[in-house]
Amino acid sequence: MIKENSIILFQGDSITDCDRNKIDHTDLGNGYVNLVNYYIQQHYDNVTCINKGISGNRSKDLKRRWKRSTMPLEQIDILSILIGINDTLRRYDTNLFISKEEFRSNYNYILDTTKEKFPDVKIVLMSPFLLPTEPKQLEWREDLAPKIEIVSHLAHEYNASYIPLQLRFNDKVCIEKPNCYWTKDGVHPSAKGHILIAKEWIDAII
Repeated sequence: MIKENSIILFQGDSITDCDRNKIDHTDLGNGYVNLVNYYIQQHYDNVTCINKGISGNRSKDLKRRWKRSTMPLEQIDILSILIGINDTLRRYDTNLFISKEEFRSNYNYILDTTKEKFPDVKIVLMSPFLLPTEPKQLEWREDLAPKIEIVSHLAHEYNASYIPLQLRFNDKVCIEKPNCYWTKDGVHPSAKGHILIAKEWIDAII
């Protein structure tokens, strides 16, 4: 999927953002995007990775800023999106509910507008994920599960590569490596969690 002179755009929330410097547009943050870029730079020539993730974004926030943070780009060869956990989280911490229908509609807008401007773009969709580290997070699964299913269906509909991060993390959790090994708080990956995401991305795309 990656060719010489490719431009890869990563979009999403804090997991993608990962403390990137918003003033320095070449900064990729301290997470999986930076790790993926490091691998790519070792194996490919003239490939540019761009990180436009913004901490706290829900699907509706990503939709709202799509025209100003994505459409102005002159070239996108690969678009990678990881969004959704905040759609669930905000329901439980601030009572801001986004239904699965609205979630799908937001995602459809993002993908449709992108395909319209960049008809040959390759799309990578990663499922949101949750690894509860405290009991109250267990109930979040009923909200998140339908959204994960929607991302899977959208990947099929748009002929996108799909990375089922929830399943991949579930497979790695064990007594020696419990949820808190992979995430700091059930949502934000630890360093090991970011390594796993980067590896899954590389294995799926390269």
